Parts: sequence; structure tokens; C-alpha cells
Amino acid sequence: MHLDYVWLRDHCRSASCYNSKTNQRSLDTASVELDIKPAQVRVDETTLYLTWPDGHMTRYGLEWLSQNCYEGQKQQLVQPRILWSTQSYKEANVPSVSYLDFLETGEGLRDFLQNFLLYGIAFVEDVPATREETQKVAERISHIRETIYGKMWDLTSDFSRGDTAYTKLALDRHTDTTYFQEPCGMQLFHCLRHEGTGGRTLLVDGFHAAEQVRQNHPEDFEILSNVPLRHEYIENVGESHNHMVGIGPVLNVYPWNKELYMIRYNNYDRAVINTVPYDLVRRWYSSHRILTTELRKPENELWVKLKPGKVLFVDNWRVLHGRESFTGYRQLCGCYLTRDDVLNTARLMGLKS
Repeated sequence: MHLDYVWLRDHCRSASCYNSKTNQRSLDTASVELDIKPAQVRVDETTLYLTWPDGHMTRYGLEWLSQNCYEGQKQQLVQPRILWSTQSYKEANVPSVSYLDFLETGEGLRDFLQNFLLYGIAFVEDVPATREETQKVAERISHIRETIYGKMWDLTSDFSRGDTAYTKLALDRHTDTTYFQEPCGMQLFHCLRHEGTGGRTLLVDGFHAAEQVRQNHPEDFEILSNVPLRHEYIENVGESHNHMVGIGPVLNVYPWNKELYMIRYNNYDRAVINTVPYDLVRRWYSSHRILTTELRKPENELWVKLKPGKVLFVDNWRVLHGRESFTGYRQLCGCYLTRDDVLNTARLMGLKS
């Protein structure tokens, strides 16, 4: 382990430096001298002891240091996942959770969250096909994130909003709200009614596709994770007037361990590319096409027919969704959820997230 003395002084867990009741730092980081060095250092089999020039004593468990130092974090995933193709997901036979178990038991909720964290999608079955019951399911794990679409929304083909989703047309795979500075982290869909044909939902594990690009085309992965793009939503329909803009790369990774944590992919909402220098534009298009080809491979497509009672939760930072065209009247209700609240619920149940 490589540990800087400033870091070691700043992270002291003594009573005067750290409030163990609130889990907050009491020490003023800016007061620590950048060239500070301990007057004495001692280590035994389990603990590192440092005595500073002013006589203050700092103690660290070696196990704590190994878990929290840079080298330790570089080797750990923030959120373990199981990447999937169509075949591997079906072979995993991931169980759905029943409506009553989800709402009334901790075990049912924990099973659901475990599935969602590992696979990026999860299902709740036997939900009464009403907007009110769907909202109750959503609020079991998170506050609903109110957006320009409201809190709970109804998705029909009535052209009531300036979005292709409010038509009967097929939708290619995409993530939602790429035009937000922070795209919504989770969403759910519940088909309350469909009198017609078609309309199956398409799901693609974006992280699985991106990992294939990383392994087979590492330079293209780097371009997609470093070049920022603008996405925007411009709407002037009825009483709805909006102009939303979000900026960020297609692939978002943590800098210390290169773990992918978000994919921002929506060809419908991508704005004019004016954040890419001329000498990189064609290379970006080539990299984007490599990722798109991976996302469109049939072996990566999971098709699901949503029916009344079957609620689908989607990790919008990971799993792309789309649909085939349909006929007749089709009504979906759904909402966006606050990602922090979902992960908070999972951590409180002992899950790594």
C-alpha cells in the first residue's frame, strides 16, 4: 500500500477528528500541513500507529487500510453485476417477485433488489392493473422522481407529447432522459391495457455490449468514454414547452478502476455534434457504430410481452429498452425513480450497491 502522510492525517478516526455517532469528519482538512510527517511510526500484525509532531496519535487497522486505500479501491467493483445476453439471461431463470411478497415481506423486497442490482431489470407479478397500485409498488423502494412528464405518467399513442414514445411506431433501443444533466436512474412500466397486436418490449444489457467493445476495440471504448455529447429535448405541444439539454459521454466510467457505471445512448435525442474536434469526428462515428452493432446483435436482444399485472423495473443507466410497433389501443403507466433512494434501500438490506 502506498499511503501519503496527508491522507493518513486527514482520515484519522480518533474522537477529536471523527464523529462516530454521525459518521462525519470533524477535522478541518485544510488545516493539515501538506508536508506533514509523523514523529513516530509503529506497526504490529493488525494495526498501524502514527504519532504526529503535536503529539496526536492516529491508529489504523491494516484491514481497514487495505479496503480503503487507492490500490484496494482499484481492485473492487462499486456494484457487482452479472452481464447478460439473451441466452444467458434465460438460462439464469431469474425469478419474478409476487406483488404481496414485494409489498409485505423483507425477503421479497430483498430478492427483488438483488435481481435488479445484478441484472439491471426485475419483475413484480400479479400487480392490480391500476395506476394507483402501480404507484404503490414504485414507492416501496423509492421516491418517485417528478419530471417534465409529471410524477406517474400514462403512455398512449395520442401524440399528447412531442416524443416518439407517444405513437404506435417501433422504438429502437435507447436509454431515457439522456437530455437531463443526470439521467433518471430507474424506471418502471406497467401495461394496463392493450387491445391489438405487437408492442413487445425490447431489452438490451448495455454494459454487456460495452464490455465487448472494451475487450475487442479498447481504443474505441476510450473514445466513447471520453468524448462528451449534447442531447436535447425540444417540445412545443399544447401546454408543454420544454428545452432540456444534457451533456456527457456515451460511456461513463469511474476514473480509478475504469468500471462502467452509466451508458447514455439515444440516437433520437442526440443533438448537433459540436463538442468533438474535426480530427476526431470520423473516429467517433466509427466507435459509435461499433457499439451500435454490438447493441443490435440479435443474441443481445431480450423481447418481453408486457401484460396487465406484470411490472417491469429497468436500470436506465445500464439497460436499453425499445419496442416493436403495435396496433390498437395500448396504455402503459409508469414513472421514474430516484436512483439514490433505490440504492439506499438496497444497502440498508445488506446488499452491495
